[in-house]
Amino acid sequence: MRLRTPSLVAILLAVLSSVSAVAELIGGKFTNPDGTISKEIMSDFVHLTPKGFEIWAAAIESKLAELLGDSPIQAAVIDAQDLAKPSPPIHYSGWLTRARWHNRHQRFVDRAKQGNIDLLFLGDSITQGWEDKEGWSTPGKSVWAVYYTQRNAAGFGSGGDIVQNLHWRITHGEIDGIAPKVVVLMIGTNNFGLYKDSPQDVARGIEAVVKTLREKLPNSHVLLLGIFPRGEKPGTDFRNRIRAANELVSKFADGRHVHYMDIGGKFTNPDGTISKEIMPEFLHLTTKGYEIWAAAIESKLAELLGEK
Repeated sequence: MRLRTPSLVAILLAVLSSVSAVAELIGGKFTNPDGTISKEIMSDFVHLTPKGFEIWAAAIESKLAELLGDSPIQAAVIDAQDLAKPSPPIHYSGWLTRARWHNRHQRFVDRAKQGNIDLLFLGDSITQGWEDKEGWSTPGKSVWAVYYTQRNAAGFGSGGDIVQNLHWRITHGEIDGIAPKVVVLMIGTNNFGLYKDSPQDVARGIEAVVKTLREKLPNSHVLLLGIFPRGEKPGTDFRNRIRAANELVSKFADGRHVHYMDIGGKFTNPDGTISKEIMPEFLHLTTKGYEIWAAAIESKLAELLGEK
């Protein structure tokens, strides 16, 4: 394949910078059939998410290759990545830089070295919202103070994490030298939101995480939570994939060391919709959402911590 020189790319981008040209070529790629735009594509309805950039690149690749006189590049097969194998993020964005992600990981490693962790929460940005969002709003902080501070709890949630990223973190120091009584695990929504992973692959990745937790923390209970629902309405592709994954994940519970709970129904209305009072953008939780989460697992958590 011929090298794509900056001059050629600059010329092409100049041509495509016309609003009418862009709209004609790829504008429709970002919208739903009814013309609406999903936050999975444009988080603020202007700027693109990683998924949005993937759509952009794929939409113009054939024409781009034609104008450059070479063969189209096949999109990176992120979907084919083995979800059962630990991996740090394979790409970063404006809000998730390499430095931020690895610095956060190091903070978790340092916290583990301090010890005194009886209760550990592992997950992505939804878990991160319990205690710390690095300057962002912390909707779960007040709830955390009521339920978990006195229990020697720690939250190792990292925004943007997919199953493989969390798996990498726990195999690189985050749970070394600690022996929590209970680990609360909830991960997987970003595999659906950022990529097109199948429920089967996501479940397989979660199974690998659980296996690693059991190997490294043999005396800990794992409270495995089903992936929370996302999207305002039921019956969507997201909801269906999450439900299918949760059905598979539920089978990993053995009733002795691994315990499964699906509390997703606690966040939805009777008709299956999600209120903005619970999830303002139908993904992350408000303070009320964290109150629901804490209350839903409290009885089981107390049992596993030996408080009953």
